[in-house]
Amino acid sequence: MGNAVRVLVVEDEALICSFIEDALLDGGIEACSVSSGEAALSTFSDGRKGCRALLTDVNLGDGITGWELARRIREITPGFPVIYMTSASAPDWKSQGVDGSVLIEKPFAPAQLAAAVSQLLDTAA
Repeated sequence: MGNAVRVLVVEDEALICSFIEDALLDGGIEACSVSSGEAALSTFSDGRKGCRALLTDVNLGDGITGWELARRIREITPGFPVIYMTSASAPDWKSQGVDGSVLIEKPFAPAQLAAAVSQLLDTAA
């Protein structure tokens, strides 16, 4: 997938991460997956591995949240496309989410995920 769009995926639950990777792949999008906000910051700071968007769970266990991760990435690269995934924290999106971000509530259909990423990247382009 040499020309595929790559997305930095941050999800701390392995089964959900695998589901997300498959959903993105079905939509022609490649995932660069990590399981924590700290690992995502490291990956992003080391050159983003060519990733064009951040797709992050909001609740990432111990460590920084998806909200904080997105803010830190936006400090490095203003306007970087961000998509949040959550089930319980959706009401906090307006106060915690970065400007221009998208929120997808779990559970979601695979096609919803790929469509949201594609739409966000088209808007950012």
